[in-house]
Amino acid sequence: MTTALERSNLVLPVSARDHRQGPDNAPVTLVEYGDYECPYCGQAHPIVKEVQKRLGDGLQFVFRHFPLTTMHPHAERAAEAAEAAGAQGHFWAMHDMLFEHQDRLDAPHLVQYAAQLRLDAGRFTGEVAERIHALKVREDFLSGVRSGVNGTPTFFINGIRHDGSWDVPTLVTALLRAAA
Repeated sequence: MTTALERSNLVLPVSARDHRQGPDNAPVTLVEYGDYECPYCGQAHPIVKEVQKRLGDGLQFVFRHFPLTTMHPHAERAAEAAEAAGAQGHFWAMHDMLFEHQDRLDAPHLVQYAAQLRLDAGRFTGEVAERIHALKVREDFLSGVRSGVNGTPTFFINGIRHDGSWDVPTLVTALLRAAA
């Protein structure tokens, strides 16, 4: 039986499987479970960017996919597109592009974003069409479920779920407290 305390902890530790920004030895790690079509994740995106800017090398940021497919019909395919871009070394550029264009996540737009990022178009479209990265997206999702994620965005600070507000001042304060 899982207790409430266990559900508040990150079940899958951050590792090389994750998309990470910032040094591995940063004193604090912020993990976000997010959905590219979620309006709240779209609001959180510039907040996370500002937090990263303020904490600099003192922060490692990790993004994990948590597509809420019943509400967001394009979220899962967008996550797979981000992974396909990541396979070509451009995960973060596609990640930003998807959040900046949340209202246009259909297949033609995903291909357009890949072209703008100068990805190998054939490889990208093939990987997305064949759902090559679906397993990675599913693994992220399941790790979120096992960690108690039930909506997006959900943040974890050094492996502990952050249930407070995620505005810049509150998030920075919580991160600095965890780093101390």
